[in-house]
Amino acid sequence: MTTNADERRVLDAARTELFIGGQWRAGESGATAKVEDPATGEVLTEVADATPADGMAALDAATAAQPTIAAMPPRQRSEILYRAYTLLHERTDDLALLMTLEMGKPLAEAKGEVGYAAEFLRWFAEEAVRIDGGYQIAPNGQTRFLTLRQPVGVCVFVTPWNFPLAMGTRKIAPAVAAGCASIIKPAPQTPLTMLAFAQVLADAGLPDGALNVINATDAGAVMEPIIRDGRARKISFTGSTPVGKKLLEQAADKVLRSSLELGGNASFIVLDDADVDSAVEGAMIAKMRNMGEACTAANRFYVQSGVVEEFTAKLAERMGALTVGRGTEDGVNVGPLIDGKGLEKVTDLVADAVANGASVALGGEAVDGPGYFYPPTVLTGVPAGSRLNHEEIFGPVAPITVVESEQEALDAANSTEFGLVNYVYTQDLDRALRISENLDSGMIGLNTGLVSNPAAPFGGVKESGLGREGGMVGIEEFLETKYVAIGFSG
Repeated sequence: MTTNADERRVLDAARTELFIGGQWRAGESGATAKVEDPATGEVLTEVADATPADGMAALDAATAAQPTIAAMPPRQRSEILYRAYTLLHERTDDLALLMTLEMGKPLAEAKGEVGYAAEFLRWFAEEAVRIDGGYQIAPNGQTRFLTLRQPVGVCVFVTPWNFPLAMGTRKIAPAVAAGCASIIKPAPQTPLTMLAFAQVLADAGLPDGALNVINATDAGAVMEPIIRDGRARKISFTGSTPVGKKLLEQAADKVLRSSLELGGNASFIVLDDADVDSAVEGAMIAKMRNMGEACTAANRFYVQSGVVEEFTAKLAERMGALTVGRGTEDGVNVGPLIDGKGLEKVTDLVADAVANGASVALGGEAVDGPGYFYPPTVLTGVPAGSRLNHEEIFGPVAPITVVESEQEALDAANSTEFGLVNYVYTQDLDRALRISENLDSGMIGLNTGLVSNPAAPFGGVKESGLGREGGMVGIEEFLETKYVAIGFSG
């Protein structure tokens, strides 16, 4: 593989072992797993591949560390997170390059993700010192109620490949803030970024064992014993709905607190009174961020007939001006998809829509390799029954369906088992409030294509998940409330 000096330096410095109990170590079996560059299909490096025994060693380490981090003063936990926030910014260039190499996103987007990930550390550094309790007089005046907020205990995290740093800090930061030790299993496609972050936290002073990172290609064999053991008390997963359901079944065995951020099928509604230029700008963010490989990505475009021609033409023009290529190259806006399986899915979804009557306004055919590239694509006249309107695309494809009314758009948007996010463009305040209140999703992007913010609660309804991450409620997922009844004779 041909790499420049910076790429070689970053890869040579990358940690490739498991991180257990504050120590870097090879897996018990000595087995390794390849990490691939999705822009070339070539192997970047190999990382230790954990066994079930390694998983249990990580659980042992987290269990041993739990009393230490739970007893740590909130200000001390806060300062660790803030030091990590500072270190992330100091190491942005190297972390972003590492992320681009293993995940494919353009370098500018990778740098943006480092900044986004760092904000979770800063936010929860501030929340760590605001964990509260209460004291209350019973209604009859005969007792007093004392409420305590205590860490839930050891946490298990499973994170995806599309945002390999931010999806980790969104879980790890509130865990540290609340006083919980954790075990995290990053996606096998992108382990290097999380391993680098483990070193950041170690350098920031996190106690040994308070974070353990285990890479595993056989995730089920390694994670299920940890979940069913009983010593871990919470699981937080970001990924597909089928896998989330399976983990939820396993978590039920020991009644683990569960947070699940699962699949999405976001609609992007453009009503006839919308500012079309603003809607196109929002669509570029909601669709093309991360090459469309995001659970929040606009998946279905419902555009009212009065503005559909203008919106389609302007969106196709903007998407057609994007440059596809390796994320490390100057001027590239669209990197590769994550792997061959992801490319095959996008290709099949587009072919299905076209076979059922959709027209191609832009793109529509995979780019010749090497690498897993698919061009920005706009489809029009997409039939309601096409797979594109029912399956998460995870690629740079914008399927447009014409609607005649607000109610038709609302009904179409809600006709899915998912409910993570929807986007709405309208300049009518009553209409905006009415449709926002009636959309079945945990988040709404109203005249904006970006909803993700560390200071806001992130999560969905229906089969898009359980619980919320980020915002003032984000730390609640990591705290238990204990009630003490106090006898009072005064």
